[in-house]
Amino acid sequence: MTDATVADRIKQDIADNEIVLFMKGTPVFPQCGFSAVVVQVLSHLGVKFKGIDVLSDPSIRQGIKEFSDWPTIPQLYVKGEFVGGCDIVREMYQSGELQQLLADKGIAVQNA
Repeated sequence: MTDATVADRIKQDIADNEIVLFMKGTPVFPQCGFSAVVVQVLSHLGVKFKGIDVLSDPSIRQGIKEFSDWPTIPQLYVKGEFVGGCDIVREMYQSGELQQLLADKGIAVQNA
């Protein structure tokens, strides 16, 4: 990890929020198509999540890749567990696996 402070910030965000999306841009204004897809999925399911804009902080942008050992952004965490990036989230949503994961974690989904 490049910086212990960055790792601590990432851990804290993941611990403090049931659902965290490390993304390019914000949930209101995604800055890449992959981030936009994950925001659409989560919004469609009606779940509250914290979006963290990695473009506004290069240390978080690099740090999250090292933290998860996953090379791309966006990255979705649910109740502290790394779920995956855009393709994985989209496939899990389409198969119903994402809705089941959220239900298993005690997170209410509106449009299951």
